[in-house]
Amino acid sequence: MVCSLGLTVLNRPELERIITVSGEICWEAITFYLHTSDAEKHDLDYIESVRSLGPVCKTVHLYLLSLSTQHFNNQYGLWFKWTNNRELFVEAFEAIRSAQPTAVSLSLMKLTACLERALGDVFLMIGNECPFLLRDLLASQELAAVFGQSVMNMLRVFLGSPTSLNLRNILWHGFAAPSEIPPMYTSMLLLLTAGLGQILKDFLARNNLSLLHRPYFQLTQLKELAVFPDINEEAIAAAKGIIEKSDFVVEIMLPYWKDALEAYKDQRYADCTILLLPQLEMGLRKHFTIVNNCPNRLLTAEMLAKYLDNGVINHLPSALGDPIMEILWDLLNHQEGPRLRDHLSHGEIDLKLFPREMASHVVALAIILLHHCHRGANGIAMENECLRTIMCSTHLYCSRFHPVGRLKQQLRRCLESLQKWGEIPRPTLEQASDRPGSDCLSPAAQTVHRCLMEGLVSALINRLKMVYDEDLNPFHYLLAEA
Repeated sequence: MVCSLGLTVLNRPELERIITVSGEICWEAITFYLHTSDAEKHDLDYIESVRSLGPVCKTVHLYLLSLSTQHFNNQYGLWFKWTNNRELFVEAFEAIRSAQPTAVSLSLMKLTACLERALGDVFLMIGNECPFLLRDLLASQELAAVFGQSVMNMLRVFLGSPTSLNLRNILWHGFAAPSEIPPMYTSMLLLLTAGLGQILKDFLARNNLSLLHRPYFQLTQLKELAVFPDINEEAIAAAKGIIEKSDFVVEIMLPYWKDALEAYKDQRYADCTILLLPQLEMGLRKHFTIVNNCPNRLLTAEMLAKYLDNGVINHLPSALGDPIMEILWDLLNHQEGPRLRDHLSHGEIDLKLFPREMASHVVALAIILLHHCHRGANGIAMENECLRTIMCSTHLYCSRFHPVGRLKQQLRRCLESLQKWGEIPRPTLEQASDRPGSDCLSPAAQTVHRCLMEGLVSALINRLKMVYDEDLNPFHYLLAEA
């Protein structure tokens, strides 16, 4: 559907039917090409809609290619302001003009994430709890009340269902190779986003409302994730040396890997991470099919399931080993962790301030997985000191964000606090007698109370010394148990 269906109809509509001379989008003319699958017009026929909209997308694409960046910015820049990231859409325009496949895919991933975030902000003007899934957000009555149902149906054709083009998901989950998504779909989404801005301006003016943007998610877990050595040029060179020889990489995805490493070198840390995360997922799916001997499951692998459909145990976790699995869970899944792919793909992170440390962590994890699936990997690690250092840093990794790991961290902090109790000044009996309620206790009772508390604290400390046998220095014990 994505690669060819929209290219089957050749008769293209005239540009004037789609865009006015002043740059306004003619929604009625565009939504005319939507098709429904029943007489009551409730359900969209995604196949026929994509086929009919293909020529419209081509017309829009050729139109945008005819514009300079300055002309595009002057004509449409104002209408991207509602997304809170006007520069990203100008960047996407430049990507389609460059005709570089990975640049177009990268821009489309960033565009869909930003658009989802902005639509969520619009939803919250009149709704309470924003849906987590994009398809549910696009199907909401709240957005239909703002933009109109036919407009939301148009977005659903491109983004909102597994049976539609589903551009966001196939890119963010690593299914699409660099040249598989026609650039005209990026062009069409650029124009549709500008058109949404035009509708929203009128809606806000009519209802005397203002659009407020939610604050970005803050990546506060960087220190806890600091387990790998910092990725430098030597590490990038080592990664480049193994990506074409590692079974972890799907061959048609190689351009993503190469451009991700170049982005890191160019200090474009958000771009590097966005390009790598889908490829990590695709690589894990490929490794899943290898270790479980099920090559037909490349597109449907449930990598973290304990058992396969036939009841046979999933061998991927044991093939990767506990440390690598813990790193993956900490980065992507645990609720207390950064859940990096989720937050990036939903537009919740400020890409302009994306931290180098997080990109370095993702690149290091990628190198580990590349090396793990590389034939003759041990020999390479022994020869390359940089790789050897990265590999060694994983051996003792234990989860930072699993509930048990979080509990152990809290216990460590409590023990550190207990160690300092001996340094705390103790109040005199006279000071204690001034406390509220102290007059209710006789001097003898106060003495008993004090002795009881001292006895409890002493017993606790002695018990902990017996457990740890290291003068209340539990770090070795806790880490060994993690």
